Amino acid sequence: MSPAASRAAYEIAPGVHVTTSARYATTSTVVVRDDRALLVDPAWTVAELDGLLAWLGRHDLRVAAGLSTHAHHDHLLWHPGFGEVPRWASRRTAELADEWHEELSRQLDEDYRRRFPDSFRSLTGVDAGPLADPFADGLDESIELIVHDGHAPGHTAVWLADRGVLLAGDMLSDLELPLPFHPDDLDAYLAALDALAPVVSRASALVPGHGNVTDEPLARLDADRRYLDAVLAGADPDDPRRADPEMDDAHRRIVELARER
Repeated sequence: MSPAASRAAYEIAPGVHVTTSARYATTSTVVVRDDRALLVDPAWTVAELDGLLAWLGRHDLRVAAGLSTHAHHDHLLWHPGFGEVPRWASRRTAELADEWHEELSRQLDEDYRRRFPDSFRSLTGVDAGPLADPFADGLDESIELIVHDGHAPGHTAVWLADRGVLLAGDMLSDLELPLPFHPDDLDAYLAALDALAPVVSRASALVPGHGNVTDEPLARLDADRRYLDAVLAGADPDDPRRADPEMDDAHRRIVELARER
């Protein structure tokens, strides 16, 4: 088994385990209660998904449900070994996963398409608010979905109130600049930061879709706001994430959006 496939999840809060892919530092989160697990954005490579399945088996965990935070291909992945269980997303995400199916499939590796075909057609749309409890019948008030249109239409953050953990999807990363793309909508991104702010202020840990877990969630929110405020003011932001050359195009496009706005 490759190092990526054998990478173990680590526990960031009671019953919340995170593993990070070698590709784009993509995070997968496993929320555990008793012997059951909710998988949020399991990713990335076939070997890593095999490794996550093996990790679940070693810990005698049964997958109860899955959840995708948004309709980008790296957040819609699934392993058949996780089982025929409910796979949730916001209603808009579920619609887009179906509408964009062919384009999303083309973005996947041939190895993934060959082993796990048609991953994107089995999402069930759910509303913002308390999530139907993956661990029992009824609603679990401790799992709340916060739906907004920052980064992608119908993007969803998962607030684990009883664990103090916010799963932010592709927001509030220490590696990526704000990415208000597909469609390009800077106002929607700013509104998303406002929607997340009340929960960020209560969280003791934050998991971005790409990047490192932090125990200072407010610092992540402040970093995104400072960056966007500077761009909107026509200034050149001094942000450490810009040291990554892969962020150059994103920064240029954000500057263009700010000028158009």
